Parts: sequence; structure tokens; C-alpha cells
Amino acid sequence: MNGCNVVKRRKGSLPLVIASAILAALVCGRAYAEDSDASDPRTQRGLEAAPVPLNMQGKDVSLVGLGSYLVNVVASCNDCHSAGPSTQYAPGGNPFFGQPKIVNQATYLGGGNDFGPLIPASPHIVSRNLTPDKTGRPEGGRSLAEFVHILETGEDLDHLHPPCSAGATQNCLPPPFDGNLLQIMPWPAFQRMTVHDMEAIYEYLSAIPCIAGPPAPSVLHNDCS
Repeated sequence: MNGCNVVKRRKGSLPLVIASAILAALVCGRAYAEDSDASDPRTQRGLEAAPVPLNMQGKDVSLVGLGSYLVNVVASCNDCHSAGPSTQYAPGGNPFFGQPKIVNQATYLGGGNDFGPLIPASPHIVSRNLTPDKTGRPEGGRSLAEFVHILETGEDLDHLHPPCSAGATQNCLPPPFDGNLLQIMPWPAFQRMTVHDMEAIYEYLSAIPCIAGPPAPSVLHNDCS
């Protein structure tokens, strides 16, 4: 881990910046866990499970911890939202080879995993980039309301693969698939999550490093600068 931008927030006081010398001696997750919600053990587990440095400035530590728990421990979002199995783990860190697990920070939640076509001649389904853009908002600058809407309905707000019709014959999805909805992504399971849990995931994704992805105008491109 390359160090963390940690801002500790205590009730009734201004945010206190932890000195870099102290940070060098602490694992990021454990440093954050000091100020986490002790009533929910998932918060500390989540902070310890985060595989990348977190920008905690202005963030709710308890939400970030819970979000990390849901993203990294429960849902394992990086399995689909990394660039693919061959680069998901760092060299020498693939647990499926009996090695100590080390997540590849260069591809973490940056999207680009090609699942291929749903049926022959249909467009390839490629996982989206979930990391925050230069605004600090995840998935290419999505608002919290948009993020919750996507999880609850599965609507593809990018309209990347519209339903095939007389006016849409290229890069479209034929029946029985509905191109208005995200395919492969397990949103039908996520839509029953509480809004609080969705907010926690959003807060965590806002804290991870930005990954640019492929160049513009690709829908997977993310403006980090």
C-alpha cells in the first residue's frame, strides 16, 4: 500500500490530519477503523479489506467501511469490474494459485472485463468503470440518485446497447434481451438492498483511486485529471 490520504473526523472537533510518519506505521484500514462505527463489525472488516489507498477527506468513515465490506467481502465486485481474470491479481498474488492474495491496484474496479456476446452477432458486454472521475463521483461522475436508480432498476443510463429496432440495427441487443437494461450485472439481486447500503457503496467508490481506462470517446474512459 502506497499510503493513504486520511482525514479523521471526531464529533465536536475539526478534522485532524494524521501525520505521514504515523501513517507509515499503520495499515490503512486499521487507521480508519479507529473512528469507525464500533456497533457494526462490518465497518472495521470493510476498512481492513480495502485493497487500495482511500481518500477519506470529507467522507463518512462508517459509510466507507460498510461500503467496502459490501463491495469487497460480500459482492466481490472486482471479479467482474476489473479488466479480467488475468490481471485481477498482482503477479505472485493470485489466491487461486495458492499465493497470498494481492489485488492489482492498477485494474481495481476500472472495468474492461469482456464477457463476449450474449448470443452470436450481438455486441460484446464489457464491465463498466466504477472508479471516481475528477469530480470525485464514481462510475464516470454519477450522482448518488443516479447510482441508486441503476441498482434499483438496472436501467443503462449510458444506453450503450439499445434494443434492436428499425432505427437501431448496430450495436443493439435483439429480443428477448432488453437493451434498456444492464445485462449480466446482477442488479436484480442488488435492487432489494437498503438505500443506506447503496449509499455506503457509493461513499466507498468515491474514496478509491481513479482509473482512466481506455482513451475517449470509449464509454469506459474516465477523466481523472
